[in-house]
Amino acid sequence: MASSSCNKSFCSNYMLLKPEECSVSDLARILFSSKNLGQKEFVDVDTPNEELNMTKEPLSRRWVFFISILVQKLLIKIAKPLAGFGNTIEYWLNLQNVNGGFFRLIFNSLRGRAVVPDKESAAYLSFIGNLDKRVELDFSKIVEEVEGRRRYDEAISIMAAKAAYENKAWIETTVNQHWKMDFVGSFDFWNDYQQKATTQAFVLQDKNVDPQLIVVAFRGTEFFNSDDWISDFNLSWYDIPGMGKVHAGFMKALGLQKSLGWPKEIEHTDTHNINHPSPAYYFLRKLLKQLLEKNENAKFVVTDHSLGGALAILFPAILAFHEESWLLKRLGGVYTFGQPRVGDENFVEYMKDQLAKYEVPYYRVVYSNDMVPRLPYDNLTFMFKHFGTCIYYNSLYKKQVIINYSDLSILFYPESCIKLFIILLQILGEEPDKNGLALLLFLPKMLNAGWELIRSCILPCVNGWKYQEGGLLLFMRVVGLLLPGIPAHCPQDYVNASRLGSLKTSQSSKRLA
Repeated sequence: MASSSCNKSFCSNYMLLKPEECSVSDLARILFSSKNLGQKEFVDVDTPNEELNMTKEPLSRRWVFFISILVQKLLIKIAKPLAGFGNTIEYWLNLQNVNGGFFRLIFNSLRGRAVVPDKESAAYLSFIGNLDKRVELDFSKIVEEVEGRRRYDEAISIMAAKAAYENKAWIETTVNQHWKMDFVGSFDFWNDYQQKATTQAFVLQDKNVDPQLIVVAFRGTEFFNSDDWISDFNLSWYDIPGMGKVHAGFMKALGLQKSLGWPKEIEHTDTHNINHPSPAYYFLRKLLKQLLEKNENAKFVVTDHSLGGALAILFPAILAFHEESWLLKRLGGVYTFGQPRVGDENFVEYMKDQLAKYEVPYYRVVYSNDMVPRLPYDNLTFMFKHFGTCIYYNSLYKKQVIINYSDLSILFYPESCIKLFIILLQILGEEPDKNGLALLLFLPKMLNAGWELIRSCILPCVNGWKYQEGGLLLFMRVVGLLLPGIPAHCPQDYVNASRLGSLKTSQSSKRLA
């Protein structure tokens, strides 16, 4: 049902879902009713009489729509208790950390000397940080690789993506003291639609004087943040002329301006502070210009994990939309880990052309059964597509060979895998079970999660104590026996894959099709 609450003239078409306005009967109609969903209050479309006529779609595609709305409604219902539970868990973990563990905490409490964690200190870790406490960079395998520069950038990128979940003090200490690099800043950015700062990113240089590399890392999906998960599951989009259909929530997080879309310039980017935060895209574009003008030999890369990975690839998309050729020529690469889909086939073609034009490499890393790269769903109705060079790791941290065939990146398992599964991969053209909804694969996923739990005990024995997993991550592995896609999304396995897996890309996939 069309809405006048916000001027959408910046786009040629749109579909915006409002799950909070979807009733139980509306959910049933998605699957069984003959009525056009474009006429319903919970669907805002530009052409309600033509869009979303689900009677034209088979049940399998209506099922995708149904699951998307249902999950979003559940996330809305549990948003506050989920956030409260997350804050409690996070505080309890840090309470143990600063007191030297559970038993030292009890001992200190009995003596009245228990240390209280400070959420703004460099010692305070997020829930994601508590899953994997490694902070050191690992360049040990780079000398063995032919593509040394790419491996160097990727090694920094995954650790920067993991660090982006932490507070400013933690990031600054890690970058300056552990990585021996130069911390530029950590920022909160304004979301014009939610009227609050919802997006975070930080910037670093590989050295203070004459840097060769500048890294921009967005924060990904926070584990107990319902809004982040809703964005991942949401199927809403705007059709931007010349670009294609792009995920609405991701664009809003990057800096889409309400009623204006993507004007090339906006006001107030000079006054970025806690009281007047700027939108992410406009502030980072200006900051990068300043840094790169001072360092003519430097290039920059954009990275992140999860939802932040979507922002990482959208950032150069909007640079291209604004014809920022100078910046795009200085873009050394985009590295994303567990990234959701961003746009439709037109957006894919647009980005392929732009990345090829400016010779920008784009590597999209996917680990095993990670559920987020399977979101938002890809079918003929909603048409969210992946693109770029996909590096897919199985639970042995073995990378699948990528072969571009008929403009598809086809993944082949090593010779030990079942031929039938190879055929399925050829059909899909991307990571297995592309929507994460194949019921026939649920049992294999559970068995794989069981192997990951066993592997936790084997890794430190084979590869050293740096790969030892703590009690929290082991608990997540147990959760994965019932919900396999959740622990597979944690940065721990992406870090392991970048260090233990072979990262050589097949010759046919070095350039985008």
